[in-house]
Amino acid sequence: MSGKAKRVMSQTFNEGRSSTKPLFEAVGVTKSFGDFMANDDVSFQIHSGEIHALLGENGAGKSTFVKIAYGLLQPDAGQLFWNGEPISILGPQQARRRGIGMVFQHFSLFDALTVAENIQLAMPPGETISSLSSRIANISKEYGIEVDPAARIHNLSVGQQQRVEIVRCLLQDPKLLIMDEPTSVLTPQETEQLFEVLRRFAKNGLAVLFISHKLDEIRALTSRATVLRRGQNVGSVNTKGQSNRQLAELMIGNKVKDVARQKAPAKSKILFAVTKLNRPKQNAFSVTLRDITIEARAGEIFGIAGIAGNGQDELMAALTGEWLGNETGVITLGGGDISSQGPAERRLAGMGFIPEERNGHAAVPSMTLADNALLTNHSLDGVVRGGVLDLAGMRAKAAEIAASFDVRLPEPNPLASSLSGGNLQKFVVGREIIKVPRVLIVSQPTWGVDIGAAVFIRAAMLDLVAKGSAVVMISQDLEEIFAISHRIAVLHDGVLSPAESATKLTAEKVGLLMGGSGAPKDVAQDAVQGASA
Repeated sequence: MSGKAKRVMSQTFNEGRSSTKPLFEAVGVTKSFGDFMANDDVSFQIHSGEIHALLGENGAGKSTFVKIAYGLLQPDAGQLFWNGEPISILGPQQARRRGIGMVFQHFSLFDALTVAENIQLAMPPGETISSLSSRIANISKEYGIEVDPAARIHNLSVGQQQRVEIVRCLLQDPKLLIMDEPTSVLTPQETEQLFEVLRRFAKNGLAVLFISHKLDEIRALTSRATVLRRGQNVGSVNTKGQSNRQLAELMIGNKVKDVARQKAPAKSKILFAVTKLNRPKQNAFSVTLRDITIEARAGEIFGIAGIAGNGQDELMAALTGEWLGNETGVITLGGGDISSQGPAERRLAGMGFIPEERNGHAAVPSMTLADNALLTNHSLDGVVRGGVLDLAGMRAKAAEIAASFDVRLPEPNPLASSLSGGNLQKFVVGREIIKVPRVLIVSQPTWGVDIGAAVFIRAAMLDLVAKGSAVVMISQDLEEIFAISHRIAVLHDGVLSPAESATKLTAEKVGLLMGGSGAPKDVAQDAVQGASA
């Protein structure tokens, strides 16, 4: 079918909703990387005043498409249209001049620069830092996503860095706003504030292309969704008329399995304990940890809920041994004191770690999967003998992890940077779980991954505890916390609440604790059923 015919078909499909020409249209967009077809004849429209969702699994082609729309990639075939006129977008600057703004899932920020200096790089020349800082403060306050213009990026939490990305885009006055997982590290309250901003955008005639794996958000915010599967457009649907399960099954092309925790063994052995851990703040932007106490038992997932910036990074660094300094308290593994041990020693003692940021922290993007597997396994898998690397053994281990954890590879032993976010996360999770650690410490295990990958990762953690291990999971996702945690505590301003059984808590009570308020006396302690993923 010709591009013209496809365009007519696309217009006909949307006749019922609008008689106006679309603001943005893609017709037959195709992009391949070697033998891998990332976008295969993708066509759809976005109208002014519309909030349109782009759905698909990790690796379905969403990121490739939006990079084309933003000028970061050029299509091999197909055509883009703006207000009915064919266009070529040769770079982000050209996209911004046309009125296309983008908030990326993975941040494009310089750690050593301030918030204002980072934003200045994307703005027209001529504005002073002082003037820009004032505008940043005003617009961030107006939209309820406040950031300090003078703060340096390396001192900000992941959630705060996400705010910088959003504010930078808002300051460019876009006509089409592309948002790639913008709520992945926002609180429910911040998410709703952002949604109100986006709804105002749409009411004022602006268009939003919204990418999220949180299907509740998709249904609450958007009117239509275009679904990609393995690079192809498999349909457009009215999101208001679809359930989460229906949308998920459109994305993956199969039935979605439910994941629910099993009852933890009663009074099982304490495998990992933290007693009165105190850690002073290390800079003006960090959080003091105060009297942190954790007891993680064999066969259970110990969930730690909390809003970004309340000490999660500091707690993770203390639990993994990445930070050893003037902290007090005792950390034990299997009854043995590991308080003074670093990450390598703790791994040898039977711990596994999955940090929040997969790019640059959990994995090195410029290294192959085999090399990344070696980073945390070199003392455990016998791939280093007498100081000599067993390259074949390294590749075999990486292939074993990929096969066991459904990691979809563009080629054998690829660079980590070539994997989609969800596939890289499954590899990182698999690298740790395949060793069957006695205790797994994990932060934001399903951040920014699609529902299929999230189900797989949660099931893998449940399988691990079923073997008698313990998992300590730090997560901002309340659905995730309630779906698989056996006991739950809440971290707020560096203080961890007493842990309670998940079956005796409500999302309301946990939400109040996350916000710094104790649950009211009249909050019922209703049993919470294991939520489906």
